[in-house]
Amino acid sequence: MDNITHSLVGALIGQAGLKRKTGLAMPALIVGANLPDVDAACFFWLEGVEHLGFRRGITHGPPALVLLPLVLAGLLWGYDHWQAKRGKRPEGRLPVNFKWLFLLSFLGCLTHPALDWLNVYGIRLLEPFSSQWFYGDTLFIIDVWLWALLGFATWFSLRREKRGGEWMRPARIAIAVALGYIGLNGAITSSAEHNARNEMLGFGVEPETIMASPLPLAFWERELLLGGNGYWGEFDGQADTHTSIKIFDLTDEFCDLEKAIEGANETKELTAFLFWSRAPFAERAPDGSVVLRDARFYDPRARDRFSVALPDVKCEPMGEELSTP
Repeated sequence: MDNITHSLVGALIGQAGLKRKTGLAMPALIVGANLPDVDAACFFWLEGVEHLGFRRGITHGPPALVLLPLVLAGLLWGYDHWQAKRGKRPEGRLPVNFKWLFLLSFLGCLTHPALDWLNVYGIRLLEPFSSQWFYGDTLFIIDVWLWALLGFATWFSLRREKRGGEWMRPARIAIAVALGYIGLNGAITSSAEHNARNEMLGFGVEPETIMASPLPLAFWERELLLGGNGYWGEFDGQADTHTSIKIFDLTDEFCDLEKAIEGANETKELTAFLFWSRAPFAERAPDGSVVLRDARFYDPRARDRFSVALPDVKCEPMGEELSTP
């Protein structure tokens, strides 16, 4: 998810009462909730799409989720002592407890991969022990409804606290509602994939993979992508069953993905793209060469996004598109 969502989750957990456990609890929760994204620093040394093979990996795995909170807790504890020595420690700050700083930093870090798993980008939860990608397909990467819920609840809780009222209850209710919202979206995704598979089986076509991708605003709707083996397309479940429904029609012309990869020179960009891609397909470029894309993020208006050009590879046609009878 985006870093605003991560930050709001950390803040709301603090407002639910955990910020009373130790001084600097809120920085531990909010910074901890964003800390696994330290891997974004790879943009300084990786070019093109190479970062795709690095992000959401090593800093999101089990060892990092222990070591990163430990580093954060140490920095916060040291900062508190530094302020105390200089006589600038705020009088209203609670005593700092290192154990609680670590536990809250750890909790914040745990919320990060849990949220990242919920979208179609994927996450390598077991790095460095396994490089397997996991996908939740539950929420769009920027969910404005979640923003509204978490943001309002955090503001309302802080407002109540400032006025001396009950401030933890609103935060706790919002957390419960957010979990219910996530559960509802998970059920929508599962139902959409199940219905699409059954409908396609009725047409006599069984796609290798079905993905129900959440939409930016209409959280109750899903973009259904079906395919495999280099064929990918968008499925319209409302199509007339008496007409030929082209399932795989994202591009004007597909190229044979396997032949394109075999004929390409191995580069860091190509290796990273193939490692990251979940729905790869090969498209003919205007000059007859090949461009590799991922169906999850295909956008005709921004065709240079998440793609790798293979200028020295000639496009070999896939053959006839699959369609229902």
